Amino acid sequence: MAKKGTELYDDSWMYILLLTTLAILTESLKTYTFKISGLAISFAIILLPFSYLLVNYITKKYDYKKAVAAISMSAVITICFMALISFALGKDLILTNLAGEFFAYVISQFINLTIYSFLLNNTTSPSILVFITYLFSIIIFIMIYTLVNLDKMVLDEYWTKYFVTIVLDSIICIPVTIIDKNIKRGRDIK
Repeated sequence: MAKKGTELYDDSWMYILLLTTLAILTESLKTYTFKISGLAISFAIILLPFSYLLVNYITKKYDYKKAVAAISMSAVITICFMALISFALGKDLILTNLAGEFFAYVISQFINLTIYSFLLNNTTSPSILVFITYLFSIIIFIMIYTLVNLDKMVLDEYWTKYFVTIVLDSIICIPVTIIDKNIKRGRDIK
C-alpha cells in the first residue's frame, strides 16, 4: 500500500486505452471466422472474456468509477471508430448493427461489473462465482446481439453454433478466472 503522504499517479487511462483497443479489435474481428465441426465461429468471441477481465482488473486495481468510465469510453470510441471506418471504406452504415453491438457490449459489461463488484465487496470472490460471472456476461452479450440482429441470422444452425460458442468461451474463461484470482486488490507502491 502507499505510504502516508505518497501521491499515486493515476495511470488508469492506460487500461482504459487498452480496453478500447481490445473492444475495437473484437469489433474488427467479428467477420473473420474459423470452423469447428463445420460451424463458422467468429474470432471476436475469443476476445470477449479478456475484455471482461480487463474491466475487472480496473475494478480491482482502481475502483468502480474508473471501470464505469472505461466501459463508457471504450463503447463510444468503438462505435465512432466503426462509423468512421464504414465511411472511409465507402460502406453503408447500418445503425442496427452498431446499436446491437453497442448495447450488447455495454449491457453485458455493466452486468459483469455489477456482479463482480458485489462479489469483491461482499464475499471472498470464490473462483466458481467469478467464472460464472464471466460466462453469464458472455451469454448476455450473445443474447442481446442476437435479439437486435435476429433478421440477419441463419437460424438453421443457430443453437448448435450458440452452444459451441458457449463451450468454447467456457474453456477460455477457465484461465481468465485463474488470472483474475491472482490479481491483488488495490495498488502497491514500492
